[in-house]
Amino acid sequence: MDSIIAAAARALAGGDALGALKLIALRDDAPALALRGIAMAQLGDYPLARDLLRRAARRFGAREQLSHARCVVAEAEVALAMRDLRGSPRTLAQAAAALEARGDRSNALQARLIAVRRLLLLGRLDDAEAALARLHVNGLARSLLAVAELAAAELALRSLKTTPARAALARAQQAAERAGVPALLAEVAEAAAALDRPAARRVEAGHERPLLLEDVEALHASGALVVDACRRGLREGATSLPLARRPVLFTLALVLAEAWPHDVDRGVMIERAFRTRRPDESHRARLRVEIGRLRALTKPLARIEASERGFKLTPRSGRVVVLFPPIDGEEASLLALLGDGAAWSTSALALALDTSQRTVQRALVELEAAKRVRSIGRARAQRWLSPPLAGFTTILLLPASLPDG
Repeated sequence: MDSIIAAAARALAGGDALGALKLIALRDDAPALALRGIAMAQLGDYPLARDLLRRAARRFGAREQLSHARCVVAEAEVALAMRDLRGSPRTLAQAAAALEARGDRSNALQARLIAVRRLLLLGRLDDAEAALARLHVNGLARSLLAVAELAAAELALRSLKTTPARAALARAQQAAERAGVPALLAEVAEAAAALDRPAARRVEAGHERPLLLEDVEALHASGALVVDACRRGLREGATSLPLARRPVLFTLALVLAEAWPHDVDRGVMIERAFRTRRPDESHRARLRVEIGRLRALTKPLARIEASERGFKLTPRSGRVVVLFPPIDGEEASLLALLGDGAAWSTSALALALDTSQRTVQRALVELEAAKRVRSIGRARAQRWLSPPLAGFTTILLLPASLPDG
């Protein structure tokens, strides 16, 4: 490594991106391209950073596998910052293995942390937990330790395990303070604040009140039948019934739960579930079919009984509680993702929400008309942003399926 490249690398390590660029801005060799890419990433120009890192990786080629693997990891981190989730996990895993084999444990760990954070964005909590369990962070840089603990804290929060989340955040705070990285300290503070903000609204027998994440965790452990409109499913203790992919059944369950302990008129159920105000005999027949399906699915949790005017939900636990999102509207999960302050593409949003890109595009058009989101760029470069959602946490609205019972 020549002296100019070494000086630029030291400047980047100290957070001086502009100082590094002054040294290497006119150079076009592979090491300079890689450092320029990292500098542009630090300055927030992710598209240019990605292009520079790709060019550097190509120039390093197969003969310089260590440098090539480092470029792949840096590009993956830029892609994560851009919320581009389309990259192949296999490429990143191969880079991590190449780095580990050549003794670069820090960058290998960085690669695996990027993979964990990608899994968390996609809501694949079980896979993220397994990947985190395989990490060995002892003896590595404190900044990497802080990132690992932040990932562990987010996993715990998304899994509604607030005590482990607090412990992980305390360790992340300690590591970030020792590392002296302001961005990490800010990220830890933001994650910790989620524990003290309302996460959902509880409705029981017509009364509503806000709940913290700890309250939601306690409610799930109470034995009550929880109809969760945040994650679209039913849960009683350790038994859960995900209905996110069956919107009609979930709507029927929600209508029944809102009315508990009373029954619900058939006309009201048809209007809510099928979105029609002029029901005919075909709608009534469809209602009977859907109620039959819901009755079979909810058998371990509750009974659905016919009444003179409609249907009634009778929980086996003796109590029904409804959880509503802290944000009104069907686009709550979409706004929760955009509320992290990053610029998302429609393809990444569709991947994270496990829905079609066309569905996301329609929702974004409606939100843009209501001035709740804005777009930057055009065509394939178009990205979507939303102001941070202050006053409450969106943990329960982020992608995550309910655990199987």
